[in-house]
Amino acid sequence: MPVSKHFSGRSTVRWGIIGCGNVTEVKSGPGFQQADNSQLVAVMRRDAALAADYARRHGVPRWYDNADVLIKDPEIDAVYIATPPDTHGHYALRVAAAGKPAYVEKPMARNTVECDRMIAAFAQARLPLYVAYYRRGLPRFLEVAELLEGGAIGKLTGVNYRQSSPHHLAPLAWRVDATMSGGGHLLDVGSHTLDLLDFLFGPLENVAGNAANLASPYAVEDTVSMSFRTLTGVPGSALWSFASALREDVLTIIGTDGQLSFSVFGNEPLQLQTGDGVQSIERPNPLHIQQPMIQSIVDDLLGRGVCPSTGESARRTSCVMDTVLASYYGGRHDEFWTRPQQWPGRRR
Repeated sequence: MPVSKHFSGRSTVRWGIIGCGNVTEVKSGPGFQQADNSQLVAVMRRDAALAADYARRHGVPRWYDNADVLIKDPEIDAVYIATPPDTHGHYALRVAAAGKPAYVEKPMARNTVECDRMIAAFAQARLPLYVAYYRRGLPRFLEVAELLEGGAIGKLTGVNYRQSSPHHLAPLAWRVDATMSGGGHLLDVGSHTLDLLDFLFGPLENVAGNAANLASPYAVEDTVSMSFRTLTGVPGSALWSFASALREDVLTIIGTDGQLSFSVFGNEPLQLQTGDGVQSIERPNPLHIQQPMIQSIVDDLLGRGVCPSTGESARRTSCVMDTVLASYYGGRHDEFWTRPQQWPGRRR
């Protein structure tokens, strides 16, 4: 959606943040200050003391303890929503009503229904909606896309992803509380991988999957498996185990002339294996890992570029997760988080 009119005559995007918690300390917050033509002018947190402390430590001119005051601040052009998923829609609709673009943390919402409400609100207001699937802007994954497009491993024949890690408890307990997060770690962590697959191969097709809670003390799933096909018909599979003693994170893309393997969450070199041997390709992540995505949003708003992560692309990832998790929760098109005793997949 062209938006340069909204910023006609402007050379800088002035940002406000709702929810200046941990994710904003290094990953995102400084990115708004260091991106070209971008300024972070205000932050909001319900705890006034914490909001004031963040503003002081990060050199932000203003802080608020009320989101509506920040949203209506006339010196804020766009709003970054960095709260847990249960409030993404709540705040996003207010930002749209105020006539401002929004950048929303991932996952976009608890389910696709909530995504649709957000998309509709911004479409009606003729405003852009962006989502923090920032791997679409990182050098390591742009390199992967270039290698695949350039035929480095020949014709693609398969895609496989495996992730395992120990289950997490407090202080990250909200991430496994479906009322706040919309599910288990698949939404918080796995969504990044699913969005990356969408970025590299286009919308996934023939998605199927199963979920279970096999070893964790919470009610949501801790293990998920899925199968899919890419737009070109390449078969793929993925397995997540968030109740493992060991850690693993590897995406392998197989072709007729070799294979490419890499971590989705780590910083290790890409491994390109062909008949000529194994090549390690260094593409380290930036310190403020969201900064490239933030830069693309600023450029998009100012009519100087295009952001690759929108409400529409993020909705596709939410739809995939709803499909894979539907049998566990007995459907995900309603407020399933209000009926945990009825979830068919829940351990009794």
